[in-house]
Amino acid sequence: MTDGQVLDIMSSAMLVAAKLAMPLLLTALVVGVAVSLLQTVTQIQEMTLSFVPKAIGVAAVLIVAGNWMLRELVNFSEQLWMSIPTFAGG
Repeated sequence: MTDGQVLDIMSSAMLVAAKLAMPLLLTALVVGVAVSLLQTVTQIQEMTLSFVPKAIGVAAVLIVAGNWMLRELVNFSEQLWMSIPTFAGG
């Protein structure tokens, strides 16, 4: 296995990880900003108030996009397993 092959695997893995994390992180960001805006407008200064809406939002995204996320991960794993003979020099 050459250094280039290792770098290709690592860059592909990081790209898949970013693609899988992006919907969850964006949802948590948007919900957090919305709750913070609501807290600012209503002057409610409870720090734990944003946790439950974020958890509900992330759970909803997992329900909606979970199938796609699992498919992406399985495709990456299959491609990695199929390329093992080329890494071994065969």
